[in-house]
Amino acid sequence: MKTFIPGKDAALEDSINYFHQQLASYDLEVKEASWLNPVPNVWSVHIQNTQCPLCFANGKGASKKAALASALGEYFERLSTNYFFSDFYLGEDAANADFVHYPTEKWFPIPESGLLPEGLLSEKLLKFYNPNGELTAMDLIDLQSSHPERGICALPFVQQSDHKTVYVPVNLIANLYASNGMSAGNTRNEARVQGLSEIFERFAKNKIIAEAISLPIIPTDVINRYPEVLAAIETLENEGFPLSCFDASLGGEFPVICVVLFNPQNGTSYASFGAHPNFGVALERTVTELLQGRSLKDLDVFSPPSFDNDDVADLSNLETHFIDSSGLISWDLFNQQSDYEFVDWDFSGTTEQEFANLMAIFNRYETEVLIMDYEHLGVYACRILAVGMSEIYPPEDLLYANNNMAIHLRDLILSLPYKKLTAKQYLTIIEQLDEEGLDDFARVRELLGIATGKDNAWLTLRIGELKAMLALAAKDLDQAQAWIDWTVEMNESIFTTERNHAYRCLQTLVNFILERDKKQFSNYQDAFNKMYGKKCVDEMWQYANGEKMFFGLADLTMTDKSSNNNLQQFSMHQKLLAVYQKLHQAML
Repeated sequence: MKTFIPGKDAALEDSINYFHQQLASYDLEVKEASWLNPVPNVWSVHIQNTQCPLCFANGKGASKKAALASALGEYFERLSTNYFFSDFYLGEDAANADFVHYPTEKWFPIPESGLLPEGLLSEKLLKFYNPNGELTAMDLIDLQSSHPERGICALPFVQQSDHKTVYVPVNLIANLYASNGMSAGNTRNEARVQGLSEIFERFAKNKIIAEAISLPIIPTDVINRYPEVLAAIETLENEGFPLSCFDASLGGEFPVICVVLFNPQNGTSYASFGAHPNFGVALERTVTELLQGRSLKDLDVFSPPSFDNDDVADLSNLETHFIDSSGLISWDLFNQQSDYEFVDWDFSGTTEQEFANLMAIFNRYETEVLIMDYEHLGVYACRILAVGMSEIYPPEDLLYANNNMAIHLRDLILSLPYKKLTAKQYLTIIEQLDEEGLDDFARVRELLGIATGKDNAWLTLRIGELKAMLALAAKDLDQAQAWIDWTVEMNESIFTTERNHAYRCLQTLVNFILERDKKQFSNYQDAFNKMYGKKCVDEMWQYANGEKMFFGLADLTMTDKSSNNNLQQFSMHQKLLAVYQKLHQAML
């Protein structure tokens, strides 16, 4: 017997079988890494590529099949949109291939003036993304190719207001939209409805949290219409987690629901949002989202509600809500004098009608919607940009927090463990890191776009720690001492036990050299050995004296130490590139 659920244009069994069939045909199979079913009618699953765990997806649903179909759909949306590679450099070979992202991409050479080339976006869109004319062409070089000589890579999106094609820079999409508005489905309209629903969910969520809006409670008789959802809610409440279910449609404007879970044991709360044209589907999604990837023992990691609405509205708090929904919410959310009346809304119909209903909302708000379709894997997927509504990060991030801001330093930084420089050159690099305004807390692997894996020091390397290593290499112990102290303090929770131990030893030895004559080392060596172990002391003494450099960064095998073109030394990065190559072939 086939299982059909609202909002889906095919039976769950058919979707699952077809998704697996397509993955097998492209050698992109997944494994089910973990399952959770903490309360009745709430399932979630984590799946990942069998060869590369960085390519993963999560699914949720009221049944095991619904959760698996959801996860496979998310996996296809991320494959189809190349989202798995949005944070990574694809290497020199890919950067010089006929196409980097899609055969339909268009490259815009950088003008001699350095300003934006003609043909990107549209006049209206440029006013939104570049209101003060501060963007330069270099700001739009994509991290994946890191190829300014080739120019700006842009993708064709169809503008829904007039069905004209506009070219949107890959870099702009990656920096501002993250995964918002991506979807895959059994049909074009099903996927588009899901993508639009997600945009409304996050827009309403941000507005409600940032403006501390008080929401109306969903009446009990409405909740009772959905017995499976009610069973999950009652089980949670019986386990000691009271819930409040709110209409988050803002007066019937958007198909959004909010459910807040309270944890009386530690005084914290957690707000989940969900959206769909069908009220019941939206409610179910909100409750299943509440527990996606979480068991009941994982519900003690949130924050208490706050009366400080400025803190709640802070951009960093809203970003936290996007990442894992663990940010602050305002007590005002629960004010019984709600800012809106409850609306028993309904935007449902066939998926074609639902798409039209959702687009009508954007039209009312005069929001330009851009859509790019993908069907190269045999599954319909899309990426939707609702300009002014679906951005996760503000347009000014292109100027101040661009993911391409350090790509010109990639070869230099990766070569440091293998290339001997002068003391002056090492110190000049520290000055360059300061002049370019790189955050000391920034992870080097993220700045350079590298999948390091978990078995080496590159995983946790921050700019501040890199400065410590550079100062040691330059034998500037006064500066090294400051950055080693910083590294010990700021990385204790993320370093391995062994690396923490080694850094404490290094800290002691550098302080000793600065405060005592090195010739006295033998007088203290026995105590050092008892504290840190002879092997650790011997090794860290060499780093303290500049005899060895870049602690832990040279532990990788390089086939060619003169080149970092394709990051061969990072096995996890190579696994990621192997997935990329399979997808690349699928587009030919």
